[in-house]
Amino acid sequence: MTFHLTHQKWLNMHLKKRKDKAKERLVEGHAHAEVLFLQNVWYPAFRSFELLHPEYEVSDFKDGTRYIDFAYMRYPLKLAIEIDGYGSHSSKSQFSDDRIRQNHLMIDGWRVLRFSYDDVKDRPRMCEQMVSTRDPNVGPPIR
Repeated sequence: MTFHLTHQKWLNMHLKKRKDKAKERLVEGHAHAEVLFLQNVWYPAFRSFELLHPEYEVSDFKDGTRYIDFAYMRYPLKLAIEIDGYGSHSSKSQFSDDRIRQNHLMIDGWRVLRFSYDDVKDRPRMCEQMVSTRDPNVGPPIR
């Protein structure tokens, strides 16, 4: 199956599971940068989206809701993957909040991988190497 068919099937499966705000967030948040990451990095590395969750909802320290671009969960690993554009850190308060958010994820037991949009676009092989360390707890089972 091609990337586009596999991606659409996977995305539709997640859309069917979501309701209200979580569904809206998936529709809005799974945009160009996230699709590019899947196409250039994740899919070439694993040929599967098994156990990968887009726009994954987590509770924050204020009992609010935050979303991780991608969550990969395979016990005991909880891996948060973020694709960062430059616009999302355009103010000091946004930059600071992003660091606090990452620290809370780590305190809650998440491993965090961050990729810039430019790296996903221009250096996908480097990003692919980072997500496919072949550690048995990282990435889908090797078939």
